[in-house]
This record gives sequence, C-alpha cells and structure tokens, in this order.
Amino acid sequence: MDATPDNHPDNHPDNHPDSGAPSAYEAYTNAPDLRREMHGLLALGAERDGRQAGPATGSPADPTAAERAWLLRRAALMDRMAQGGDPGPAAAAAETAEQLVRHDRRHPGLVAGPVHPEAVTPTPGPRRYVRQEYAAWTAAGRPGI
Repeated sequence: MDATPDNHPDNHPDNHPDSGAPSAYEAYTNAPDLRREMHGLLALGAERDGRQAGPATGSPADPTAAERAWLLRRAALMDRMAQGGDPGPAAAAAETAEQLVRHDRRHPGLVAGPVHPEAVTPTPGPRRYVRQEYAAWTAAGRPGI
C-alpha cells in the first residue's frame, strides 16, 4: 500500500476529488499562461491604485465587478502557482482565496458558481471556491474586465 505524505498536495482539503469543485486542471485549462496572467494582473493593479492610466475605453461600468475580477484572477493565479504543494505558495494561495471569499460575502450578487461563500469553511477550504468561481467566470466570458 502506498502512503501519501500528509503535506502532499493531493491530501489537502482544497484538492479533494469529492469536493464538488472542479480540479485545478479543469478550472484552469483555458487560463492564460502564468507569465501573461502575472503581467495582466500587475497592469490591473497599477490601474486600480492609480499608478497607471486605465485603458482608453475608460473605467468599467461596475467597479465592484472589476474589483472582484481582479481578486478572482489573483487568487486563481496563486492557486495555480501553489499546485506543487510548497508551504509558501500554498499559504499565499489560501490568503488570496480568503480575500475573494470575504469580498463575495459582501457582494453575493456577483457569485457565479453553485456554492456560495457563506458555505466556505477552512475544511474543505477556500481554494476550491476559487476554482469553482474561476471556471464559472471563464464560462461566462470573463465579465468585469
């Protein structure tokens, strides 16, 4: 019988196959490559905090939806980077996922997936919620960007 170490990514509650959320592979199949997504998020962050002018089309019609899209993309990027199971990236992924959960609790009308943020608990974990929401967001055509 093969034993999987307790710290192996497959043993983390966020990666449990019975979670109901898509796997990381399923959620991020159509995601931009990591470098391109990092670049895009850095540019959005600069626009958010005023360090850089926004696109020529002007501000988004719904700044709350734009903020959520930024939080979601950032949490998804961190989740993707944490797939190796190292504790540093995993902790960062959990923190950014929790930020998205807190935002969505304040703005439940923006939730796209079947599991609402009120149902997210430490076990099974907020990273599953990020995958669910990223998959739903991409299926909806990436609103808010």
